[in-house]
Parts: sequence; structure tokens; C-alpha cells
Amino acid sequence: MTNTKVTDAVLIKKYIGGSEEALSLLIDRHQQRIYSFIYSKVYSKDIAEDIFQDTFIKVIRTFKKGAYNEEGKFLPWVMRIAHNLVIDHFRRNKRLPKFEHNGDFNIFTVLSDSELNAEKQLIRQQTESDLQQLIQQLPKDQLEVLMMRMYQDMSFKEIAEKTGVSINTSLGRMRYALINLRKLIQQQEVVLTD
Repeated sequence: MTNTKVTDAVLIKKYIGGSEEALSLLIDRHQQRIYSFIYSKVYSKDIAEDIFQDTFIKVIRTFKKGAYNEEGKFLPWVMRIAHNLVIDHFRRNKRLPKFEHNGDFNIFTVLSDSELNAEKQLIRQQTESDLQQLIQQLPKDQLEVLMMRMYQDMSFKEIAEKTGVSINTSLGRMRYALINLRKLIQQQEVVLTD
């Protein structure tokens, strides 16, 4: 079974059928790419190894629960799990920027900490992604107004003209979109960061 032509889907089916070797081949096939991605975010060999292991623990649990939906997209799915675990790591360890303590406090030392900025950027990207998924759950008319207002920067007058409804209706749809979005955020316990 060392043939590299064997697809991920076949290896997954074999693993679910009881073949530990299939899982080993699957991990070996993608290990370098997944580990490199994690390391590029955390810059620590130990942390990267922990997150890599946690990633595959989640993968195995998903397989064992029968919850994996095969769409031929194994690697992007695993990368998403790894990405989420990196985000969780940063959220758990809200690390403060390191600066030398020599009696003088220099704000520029804090501001120039690129690692902290990278962490914040990663968390912000995850939050935006979570929010995008929630926005897609809104009713079509509310989604349309929200997208035009927030992402296309259209005025309510322009929205009313484009959708063929009154300005008041546009305002109402926006209001309900925000109310419903707030409910979805609470229901799904999405953590919004600054």
C-alpha cells in the first residue's frame, strides 16, 4: 500500500475499515505541509508538534465518529483544523509582548512586536471567517442589505433603489439583520475580538 497513487479518500476508507497503516501513510503524505504551516504561525518546535498531534487526534476522532464527509478535500479540511487549533492556542495564551526591563518603558518596543501582531492578525482572520459564515445564515433580504451596506459601502437610498423597496424597508431589513446576527453569535458562542 506504499503506492503514492492511492488517493486520500481510499486511505481514509481503509483506515475506517481498520487499517492503521493507511492512517500512517495519510499522515506521512501530508505531515511536512501541515507541520510547516503550524510552525510558520507559532515559531516554536514544541508548540508546533503539540498542535500537529492535536490536529490528528481531532482527525481520528472525526473518522471514528463517522462524521467525516468525503468531498476529496482532505488536506484543506485538516489545514482548517490546524488553523483553528493555532487560533485556540493564541486565545488561550494571550501572550503579552516581551520587552527588556531596563527601567525605561518604551511604547515602540511593544508596538513593534511583529509576533504579537501576527497572532492578532490570525485571530482577526478567524473571527472574520466565523462572522462570514454566520452572515450567510441570514434571510436573503437581510443578507442582501447587510452586504450592500457593510461591504459595498452603499447608502440606504442606493440600497432602496437597487432592491426596489423604500428607504424605511431597507433600514428595517438592516436592523433585523443586525438583531438576527447578534442572536446567531450568542447561539453559536462566537468570540468576537477587537
